[in-house]
Amino acid sequence: MSKKSKIPHTFTIVFVLICLCAVLTWIIPGGEYSRETITVDGQNRQVVDVHSFKTIEKQPQTWQIFTAFFKGFEKTSYIIVFILMVGGAFWILNTTKAIDVGITQFLKQTDKLYKYKLFRKIGVDKIIIVSIILVFSLFGAIFGMSEETIAFMTIFVPFAISLGYDSIVGVLICYAAAHVGFAGAIFNPFTLGIAQGLSGLPLFSGLEYRIFCWAILTLIFIIFTLIYAGRVKRNPEKSIMYELDDEWRARIDKDVDSTNEKSSWVAWSIWVAIVLSLSYFSFQHPFTTLKIGLNEFNICLLPIITIGYLILGFFALRKSVHNFILSILLLTVIILVVGVLGYQWYIMEIAGLFFAMGISTGFAYKMKLDKIMRLFLDGCKDIMVAAMVVGLAGGIMVMLEDGKIIDTILHGISQAMSGSGKEGALTVMYLIQNGLNILIPSGSAKAALTIPMMAEFSDIVGLSRQVTVLAFQFGDGFTNMITPTSGVLIGCLGIARVPYVKWMKFIFPFIIALIILGFLLLLPAIYLPLHGF
Repeated sequence: MSKKSKIPHTFTIVFVLICLCAVLTWIIPGGEYSRETITVDGQNRQVVDVHSFKTIEKQPQTWQIFTAFFKGFEKTSYIIVFILMVGGAFWILNTTKAIDVGITQFLKQTDKLYKYKLFRKIGVDKIIIVSIILVFSLFGAIFGMSEETIAFMTIFVPFAISLGYDSIVGVLICYAAAHVGFAGAIFNPFTLGIAQGLSGLPLFSGLEYRIFCWAILTLIFIIFTLIYAGRVKRNPEKSIMYELDDEWRARIDKDVDSTNEKSSWVAWSIWVAIVLSLSYFSFQHPFTTLKIGLNEFNICLLPIITIGYLILGFFALRKSVHNFILSILLLTVIILVVGVLGYQWYIMEIAGLFFAMGISTGFAYKMKLDKIMRLFLDGCKDIMVAAMVVGLAGGIMVMLEDGKIIDTILHGISQAMSGSGKEGALTVMYLIQNGLNILIPSGSAKAALTIPMMAEFSDIVGLSRQVTVLAFQFGDGFTNMITPTSGVLIGCLGIARVPYVKWMKFIFPFIIALIILGFLLLLPAIYLPLHGF
């Protein structure tokens, strides 16, 4: 038997977890909290009435383990459709070989930098890795980037492998970097904003210490990534993904040449269509209000982007069609950030944006519509397994909810916290948030469920509510990177073709280190007079 055959498929692992949850529904008593709807930052949130817990008849799950996949598919349908649309769009893009051309051109340019002593000493690769990590960590900390990282796997995994690393490095610099930033939230509205609102704290208060925490967490993550990446580059066979990455290596064409691929009149037409579309939206929205924390910035972003792309697209077209397609990809990423920060875009809008990108790049490469649609379906087929696993992972939560034991678990957690001292309560609270994240990976949902209870407990034991929010913030972010119930994690690993077992084996020691570091960062918030705490 080969070594590959001994690795359980992610589907297998998740199905076993569903079966274990079904067993728990026979053991744990049924329970239920009453919930009420309150408004937080203009959004309606269902929160738990902490004094309303009552025992109810449990509903042991049996044959429902076979329907959990169906319900999980319904529950996570938005992520599944997003994965399929992104997978299909990037399949079209990859068929043009534009990303391969871009990687080749980039590597040629970086090779030139090695003639400078400073770059030889530092290492161009290290500068690139650190820069990408900082960008995605900031995205996670500022606007809570999470699901959006799924779309970037198709770019950064082959990019990392082209630099001599492995697919795990590709996942680290994008997905994991965003989630480290997510944990060290500075303005993250999905966790920090909701948690502070439910705690009755001024929105985004305690900013100074949270920036310090984000900087420490990101620095440690950069060091960890550079050490691992350096080890893989020195000896690629030491990578646990060395054999499995052969599929990615086979896809990357390092000998492509963009000089012979001149832009056709169709590509020029696509450029004109994009510029006219941007001009229309610039006329409709001359100013964009970017919301970053409590600050709002009114900027004429769309007109600036339109003028910038008018120039960029023109020169890219003159060089080659591949460069023009790369300019469309760059424009897509810029519009994504503007859409999220300025227009509150979410999964549907982002999926539509990448779908438009895929069709545009197909036409620019002189493909007929029928071929573009066939390639889109090929991409959906290629990514289907990852999408199916996300649906099955959603079945874990379905089991706990249908078995009427999720509220019993929450009640048991709250009871475990009672009677603890200040330090003990903080420790229990922090560990509980980390553990509970495995069952409820959604930060906003977990905030609505737990913060009302934990805020009251913090008052009883004399803890600052700001510390409670910080414990939630760390607890929500770290274990996101290992929980099999997270559709984002499973989706990213599926696209990167990294088996869950291998990822878990690799990242688990670092997650433990992050949890310990997070606890150490909580202690000053108890003993020192920090602003906002």
